[in-house]
Amino acid sequence: MTHPYDIVVVGAGYAGSVAARELAQRGNKRVLVLERRPHVGGNAYDCLDQAGILIHQYGPHIFHTNNRQVFNWLSQFTAWRDYQHRVIADIPGEDGGRMTFPVPFNLTSLETAFGPEEGKRLGEKLLAAYGPERKVTILELRQNTDPEIAALADYVYEHVFVRYTMKQWGQTPEEIDPNTTARVPVFLSRDDRYFQDSCQGMPLEGYTPMFQRMLDHPNITVELGVEALSRLDVSGAAVTLDGQPFAGPVIYTGQADELFGFQFGPLPYRTLDFRFETLEQDDFQGYGTVNYTVDQDYTRITEFKHMTGQVKPGVTTIVKEYSRAFTGGAGETPYYAIINPENNALYGKYRALADTFPNLYLLGRLAEYKYYNMDAIAARALELADELLQQH
Repeated sequence: MTHPYDIVVVGAGYAGSVAARELAQRGNKRVLVLERRPHVGGNAYDCLDQAGILIHQYGPHIFHTNNRQVFNWLSQFTAWRDYQHRVIADIPGEDGGRMTFPVPFNLTSLETAFGPEEGKRLGEKLLAAYGPERKVTILELRQNTDPEIAALADYVYEHVFVRYTMKQWGQTPEEIDPNTTARVPVFLSRDDRYFQDSCQGMPLEGYTPMFQRMLDHPNITVELGVEALSRLDVSGAAVTLDGQPFAGPVIYTGQADELFGFQFGPLPYRTLDFRFETLEQDDFQGYGTVNYTVDQDYTRITEFKHMTGQVKPGVTTIVKEYSRAFTGGAGETPYYAIINPENNALYGKYRALADTFPNLYLLGRLAEYKYYNMDAIAARALELADELLQQH
């Protein structure tokens, strides 16, 4: 039996969709895309909720990049809404109320936290020591011989970083990687955008239409609601598809441990629980994202209308985000690999097993057990497609 496809892609998120389109369009390859969910777009999928609000089903996704090639490539499939993401930290105030300031912590945050005069004085001290528009890490601040600057590092650690990280990763302060702590920045600027990338925005009609256009090509066949591992088998000496050997490239974007039946044990991940609420009001919080860095069980609240620019008076939808350990239970999604030497060593066993199949390519957050921003995984998918087209 001859397979009607040149290439198989497992997963219709960023990694799989970008690779599939490039291979189909530039390489004229016949590509089969298998996706277990009933939709394309992976975790970037968006849709209208019952109130008619455009929501991100798997948490907020804000596109930002300095990679003009990736931005131009994606622009084939969408126009963009200019959106500069701003994140506010909400913490308990000393007077029993609440205090909010921009994160990353910057000169404006300083004046909010310490008062206009004291904040301005501390800001001037920082600018004199490090210069303007710099992102100075907690490690650098703590190493400063000026006790006020070192104390500021401790303030940012306590009020912006440590409790938020404990919630996000389920760790005690002692367990948090010191290297991660050291990289937490203070931005010596009044630019209160969360990202400073040259290209920022949201797909004008949403992420899902962008992916639908990306996968709309005569050389691409997309099958949704399909458990790829019921069709694809790597238990023998060669990859088989539907019981027959498949010699073409197979790009796999799912969990590497699941691909090989968890034979070395499951890789640890963090998952997220999303609690959506529709409110009968125009605006809930004034920003796309508010981080709760000190108290509350949730890590952040997202209000989608601020991101999408959707105009719908009298109603808004928010989502509260709770982080917990991934158990592999029904309905759970593995979102974040827990990167440490022990887990990397376990992943290395699965990677070595994958490498015994010359036509199997692991691509993406789950398959490579690493964190990718959207632009970075799109770039990696284009790079892999280019490598495959040179080989085939």
